[in-house]
Amino acid sequence: MLWIHGGPIGMTADAWHWRWNPLLAVAQGYAVVQPNPRGSTGFGQPFVQGIWGNVWGDQCYKDLMAVTDAVAARADVDPNRMMAMGGSFGGYMTNWIGTQTQRFKCLITHACVTTMAQFTGTTDHPAWWYLEMGGEDPYADPAAYDRYAPIRHIKQWKTPALIIHGEKDYRCPIGEGLNLFEALQYHGVPSEMLVFPDENHWIMKPRNIVAWYDTVLAFIKRHLT
Repeated sequence: MLWIHGGPIGMTADAWHWRWNPLLAVAQGYAVVQPNPRGSTGFGQPFVQGIWGNVWGDQCYKDLMAVTDAVAARADVDPNRMMAMGGSFGGYMTNWIGTQTQRFKCLITHACVTTMAQFTGTTDHPAWWYLEMGGEDPYADPAAYDRYAPIRHIKQWKTPALIIHGEKDYRCPIGEGLNLFEALQYHGVPSEMLVFPDENHWIMKPRNIVAWYDTVLAFIKRHLT
């Protein structure tokens, strides 16, 4: 399992958390890798800014594939049974992976981003977005701004996907997930969507957390076994 963190200004550290817990997958027998690709914190400011300027789908994608190659080469990992998942920025990267490669058996994208220009006017944090996009004007040439938008490359996506979103998500509004689900359905890609009407960017209520993990692990098991 390639498990991609959000942010992108953030990192996966050696820590435990009830919400984003890979140990539940490890307990099911899966090998989990949680990389800190370019854009992550902890390696200096140049590393953080390595994906600024509207190039999320470039250097970070290359880093994630390099990690995947290294893990797939291990004797204790089956390279023919791999999946990728992530939330927020990690959801975006999962979406981009879906449009660039078919090496994974399934994809799970939580609270994702699928557009770039349209997202600018719907997120609750546009100032942050402008900064990470390098000050590029999304209104001058939306098509150019969307060069790394997964939705613009949707015809290349063939991998089964599970899309999860909270209806009260204002950071990455649910329209991003709905847009992706409709596009995958339209193009005949096996896809499912799980919506939590009473949750926001993260799933916080205990009963919903159980439902989240149950759905995620069942989806993975169905496609990797």
